[in-house]
Amino acid sequence: MLLVGVILGVVGWGGFNWAMEMTNTETFCLSCHEMEQNVYREYRGTIHDSNRSGVRATCPDCHVPRPWIYKMIRKVQASNEVWHKLLGSIDTREKFEAKRIELAKHVWTAMKETDSRECRNCHNFGAFDLTRQQARARNRHTEAEQQGKTCIDCHKGIAHQLPAGAFKAEREINESVGGAVKP
Repeated sequence: MLLVGVILGVVGWGGFNWAMEMTNTETFCLSCHEMEQNVYREYRGTIHDSNRSGVRATCPDCHVPRPWIYKMIRKVQASNEVWHKLLGSIDTREKFEAKRIELAKHVWTAMKETDSRECRNCHNFGAFDLTRQQARARNRHTEAEQQGKTCIDCHKGIAHQLPAGAFKAEREINESVGGAVKP
């Protein structure tokens, strides 16, 4: 009986983790036409999609944390997105555009609160070779690090179009989160 319980537990845990990983793919994200028709089309051709190094960041690289506990929290939050998919909240371009600033603010706030954790999977102040950056980027990155800024403070719109009202939203987020985040 104990052996059967252990086997069922291992199979159950393995199945659960397999299912979680299957939902961490670009293919899964694009299975919703709302994503494919809107934000994915904007992402195509950006530096995160196509660049000289050949390194490509996909939807889950930027929107799903790698550490297990944070990944699970994000998956629970994503259940709200599934609910809205069923409701048809953003099933047309017009509905998407009407909610775009609200959706963007959710993502920006989360990124600010986590010190742009997902960005730092690939980009990290400590790993920058500032001598290889152009003067403007070198100066801005040095200032950002000294001021405790995080990636999203300066890099909104790098993978998706900025929605109307983005700059007003940025001020609101900075006020609600309390300014710059310390790394």
